[in-house]
Amino acid sequence: MYGYPYGYGYGYAPYGGFAPFGAFGYGGFPAGYGYSSAGVVSSAAAGAGAGAGADSACPAPPAERDESTLVLFDVDGTLTPARQKSTAEMRTFLHQLRKRVVVGIVGGSDFGKIKEQIGDDILDSFDYVFGENGLTAYKGSEQLGDDSFLAYLGEERMQELINFVLAYVAKLDIPVKRGTFVEWRNGMINVSPIGRDCSQAEREAFNEFDKGAGVRVAMKKAIEDKFGDAFGIQVSIGGQISMDVFPKGWTKVYCLRYLDAFDTIHFFGDKTYPGGNDYEIFECDRTIGHTVTSPDDTRAQCEELFF
Repeated sequence: MYGYPYGYGYGYAPYGGFAPFGAFGYGGFPAGYGYSSAGVVSSAAAGAGAGAGADSACPAPPAERDESTLVLFDVDGTLTPARQKSTAEMRTFLHQLRKRVVVGIVGGSDFGKIKEQIGDDILDSFDYVFGENGLTAYKGSEQLGDDSFLAYLGEERMQELINFVLAYVAKLDIPVKRGTFVEWRNGMINVSPIGRDCSQAEREAFNEFDKGAGVRVAMKKAIEDKFGDAFGIQVSIGGQISMDVFPKGWTKVYCLRYLDAFDTIHFFGDKTYPGGNDYEIFECDRTIGHTVTSPDDTRAQCEELFF
């Protein structure tokens, strides 16, 4: 029977599907049930200490983790809700996963924003951390690379691109606009029709509105039609309110240049559809792609694959 520290377990919901840690009583399982390699079992078979971590029925983790396998995660919608912080349960789960395989994250946001979501100990908690699709790269505390969109494009072209974006946003007829429509990042610019200064409630409302209105899809097309071939750039939709604009090829696949040592790379992300910012790495022949719908779904799929 598998166990987790601090009294957390990984349980099944009463009607099927995985339940979050600790969601169903002590140890994370419905009353009287635990989880074994054979599935959901009664406490008589599993032992009363489901999820207690020190339970003698729980097999010890492998003496050595599989150093040839990397599990790479997107951040927003995969490890955390969009632009929110990771939970203690998720951090505990990732700690256990890291005992079995090498673990990394790759996000479209800059390193500072990813650190806000994952925690100040981010470089100690993951083997690899990639910000801005891998343009900022760390292996442990060692920085591997730091490339620049401005150096690629030049000041004159950068201003032309930003001016076009701001003019486009000015003409949009949408329910709410706030501020910071263009956010400068080292390896890209992030463009938001509503503005990144919106509240969490406004963010969620825009996301629902955009599903029907297709504001970001239309804006992505306009930018790529104007500058895609001329400037050698592309646009990926990510998160709930924005899109990233960057040089062609500087998708999340970019981070794979640092990962040649691995025989197997699993990637987990939520925006794996064409035009989403996880699509290229999800489809890449160097990765095994997994589409997730939430952080809980991420844990469920990892539990099935690696424990």
